[in-house]
Amino acid sequence: MGQRNLRVNVLVQQEVSHLLHTRFQGETVYITITDVSISPDLRNGRVYYSVIGGEDEKKKAEKFFRKNAHNIRFQLGKRIVLKYLPFLKFFYDPSIKRGVEMVDLIDEVAQEELPPEILD
Repeated sequence: MGQRNLRVNVLVQQEVSHLLHTRFQGETVYITITDVSISPDLRNGRVYYSVIGGEDEKKKAEKFFRKNAHNIRFQLGKRIVLKYLPFLKFFYDPSIKRGVEMVDLIDEVAQEELPPEILD
C-alpha cells in the first residue's frame, strides 16, 4: 500500500468518525470506526466499525449505516477534497469483540492455575 493511500485511509477514518460523533451523536454513541480501506483509484471504500453492546446495538448500527450512508458520503465530500469521492460501504468488525473474549479466557485460565494466596 502506498503512502498516499495510507494517508487517504486515515483521513477518511478520522472524518467519518468525527461526523458520527458530532452530526449523528445521539444515534452513534456506541459505534467506533476501526478501519478504512479505500481502493487505489479512490472510487470505492470499505469502512469497518465496531459496536459497544450486544446484538441489538449491532442491528441498530447496520440499520443506521444503511439509512445514512449517502448522507455520510455527502458530508464527507464537504469536509475533504479528493479527485474522486469514494463510494463507502460499511462492514461490522468483530475483532474487538473477539479480543475481549480472548482476554476473558486468558484471565479464567490464569485464575484456575494460580494458587489462591497469589490472587489476593
